Amino acid sequence: MFLFVSFYLLLSLSLFLFLFTGIFLTIGCEYFLEFSVLTLNSASLSFIMLFDWLSLLFSSFVLFISSMILKYTKEYMFGDKNLKRFVVLMLLFIFSMLMMIFSPNLISILLGWDGLGLVSYALVVYYQNIKSYNAGMLTALSNRVGDAALLMSVAWMMSLGTWNLSIVSIFQENKIMVYITSFIILAAITKSAQIPFSSWLPAAMAAPTPVSSLVHSSTLVTAGVYLLIRASEGFSPLMMTFLLYLSLLTMFMAGLGANFEFDLKKIIALSTLSQLGMMIIIICMGSIKLAIFHLLIHALFKALLFMCAGAIIHNLGNHQDIRFMGGIPYFMPLTCVCMNISNFALCGLPFLSGFYSKDLIAEFLSFNLPGVFVYSLFFVSVGLTVSYSIRLSYYLFWGDLNLLSLSSFSDNNNKIMLKGMMGLVILVIIKGSVLSWVLLDTPLFLSMPVSMKWMTIFMILFGTLLGYETSQMKLSYAAKSLKFIVFSSFSANMWNLPILSTFGLNLYFLNMGKSGFKSIDSGWLEYYGSKNLFLNLKLLTQISQKLSKNHIKILMFTSLALVLSLSLFI
Repeated sequence: MFLFVSFYLLLSLSLFLFLFTGIFLTIGCEYFLEFSVLTLNSASLSFIMLFDWLSLLFSSFVLFISSMILKYTKEYMFGDKNLKRFVVLMLLFIFSMLMMIFSPNLISILLGWDGLGLVSYALVVYYQNIKSYNAGMLTALSNRVGDAALLMSVAWMMSLGTWNLSIVSIFQENKIMVYITSFIILAAITKSAQIPFSSWLPAAMAAPTPVSSLVHSSTLVTAGVYLLIRASEGFSPLMMTFLLYLSLLTMFMAGLGANFEFDLKKIIALSTLSQLGMMIIIICMGSIKLAIFHLLIHALFKALLFMCAGAIIHNLGNHQDIRFMGGIPYFMPLTCVCMNISNFALCGLPFLSGFYSKDLIAEFLSFNLPGVFVYSLFFVSVGLTVSYSIRLSYYLFWGDLNLLSLSSFSDNNNKIMLKGMMGLVILVIIKGSVLSWVLLDTPLFLSMPVSMKWMTIFMILFGTLLGYETSQMKLSYAAKSLKFIVFSSFSANMWNLPILSTFGLNLYFLNMGKSGFKSIDSGWLEYYGSKNLFLNLKLLTQISQKLSKNHIKILMFTSLALVLSLSLFI
């Protein structure tokens, strides 16, 4: 009953906010709600809520996707003893994201930001096994770096007398803004898992699939991109260039790694990482509306992709290795249709929703050519997106039946899950064209040579060929990737970032913290600080109490002792 009420509440709220988005876009207005909390050193600490077309549109997408995932959860998590607790955690997660979306103030953003980090840890460790605990700790520690950076930017903004992100462009000439924007960028790249913080994103796949679907589509990882969109006016060109190369390398690394991965959920997670890189690239190129466009479209097809993957895993007895799959359309035709539609949208196939944003992004980058290196690497990364999508489709749909014994699965087993998926599949088909009419004031027409216009289609075909060549579409060990085992291992391990994050950086800092805690906090500071001070005060208090209670006796004894000593001396 609780799940049913939550589903209808989120769905109705989503439709209500989407209606208001249309009104706000038509009128072109923004509303601020400001609640003053306290004034400190001439800086007013206030809770601000900003209602504009961006916050209303994004929140309506978050709520709609969340409602479909809650519908999906009803069957996926059926029989779970703590289902109500799971749903409450999901609702807290959504509430934290909404708080972040509607807040242009760094203080209130920090509340939603920390809420996302805390609840994501609780959801990643939900299954309570060693793998979940390790993944949860890696997620929490990586995100704490971003939380600390956001706290530092809050401290630096104190000197400006405001924490409002919407007016950072006014202080662009101020030297302090260099530090503030640096910390905001650090916070954003940790949350959106850009290099060198990429390793936590595939590790977070230890969470239940409904959580993965929510996290990788419209919450948590998109929080960093959303923060960059809100604060992008205050960034210097040098920072934008640095962020461009960082996100470009992330996009390439994730696309390459997905071609060597065999875990179904991790392939889709690396795909998310690649798309996040693409969004940040287009922010750095200066087209904010195009980044928002792709952010919203990506949320739809990525949520659907995870839901389809979850349905397949659920029916396969929780097996996630794509080598154990094949011939699934014979048993689950509807699920496979949904998955193929979302996969084609990810590839940017005309005229699905992904095409409208990805094609524009590719042409916009060609139009504002930043350099041969950026141009080449970006289009190769676009090709790699198609490559791992074709590879995934082969293993799941076109390959030979390679299931385990006694596997019994059908679309009839997941009728409620299909209802959640059907709610998204229609939007994945039509929403791209609808948003292109709504968001873009005039149709974007970019005039460039024919060869550059054809570049996107050419790279899609190149990616298809690359996907074929990488794995040679064989389930045996004769795959071409095994002939270059060093390169394959390096790419599959995400350029050794998980090793650096766990055994290198995190382990070093944790050990340093442990030794510091033992020698300083529990050692010298205890000796010269509170504990030793307390013991000395206690001893002096006891002596003074004895003196005050027994002063007559002590006086008599001391005087007697003095007389005796004097007599002996005489």
